[in-house]
Amino acid sequence: MIEITKDILKNIYKERPKDSKKYDFGLLVVIGGSEFYSGSPALSAMAAFKSGIDMVRIIAPKRAADIIASFSPNLAAYPLEGSHLTKKHLATLISMTESAKAVARGNAAVVIGGGMGRTEATQEVILDYLEQIQVPVVADADAIHALGKKPEMIAKKPFLITPQTYEFFVLTKREIYQLSEEEKIKAVQEEAARLETTILLKGPIDIISDGKEVALSRGGSPYMAKGGSGDVLAGICGALLARGCGPFETACAASFLNKRAGEIATQKLKEGLTATDLIEAIPEVLKL
Repeated sequence: MIEITKDILKNIYKERPKDSKKYDFGLLVVIGGSEFYSGSPALSAMAAFKSGIDMVRIIAPKRAADIIASFSPNLAAYPLEGSHLTKKHLATLISMTESAKAVARGNAAVVIGGGMGRTEATQEVILDYLEQIQVPVVADADAIHALGKKPEMIAKKPFLITPQTYEFFVLTKREIYQLSEEEKIKAVQEEAARLETTILLKGPIDIISDGKEVALSRGGSPYMAKGGSGDVLAGICGALLARGCGPFETACAASFLNKRAGEIATQKLKEGLTATDLIEAIPEVLKL
């Protein structure tokens, strides 16, 4: 069993070559949001930028995309017609993902699920999209609910699933909330092996497994239990996947980075900590 330390970041974040070009360190596609939830994809995108991604493209329903585009000139948001994603958007999602993969010379990844909602139409388009694309994916939040209806499609794809305990139940039909740490570790490893994927179970101690190896990420802060912190973690994961890290290494490094950022932000803010404070603390971690 692996205990994650800051050394994992040293293996990933090395001095960039002087001849580096845009997209050498990744292009992330963030798909999320709905009429009510606009913050989720923005938080993932901003976290990805602070984690070293070269570019992020956000795809969201129009109201969410328009709001996101107003947050920062760094954020490029493509608006989709309507209040939430449906089958009519599938071709656009696939073509924009393939375009990202081509322009980034293969250095592309997707984060999907945050704030999308759980209408039948949206859940169906998530599954159709994930079945057809050929890029690494971070599946979070509402995308996990969609995958829970067809978990067999995950097998052997370069996916990273990032559930909390209830979403783990949705995905696997196993209730682990009241289990001991040892029992949770066993359950995560067994389900990762069964589904042939990588799972990052979020909690006071993050448990990560690809079905073979298991890693534990300790630290963090109880003040991180705020809305949006999971979106930050998803964005960090997406940045590392697009950078070329494998799903297991990504999960380990992203978890450490997110928890250490939480510790730094907590020292200054405690009860006042928000998801954007986590994002602002990411560069402090990368200086270590």
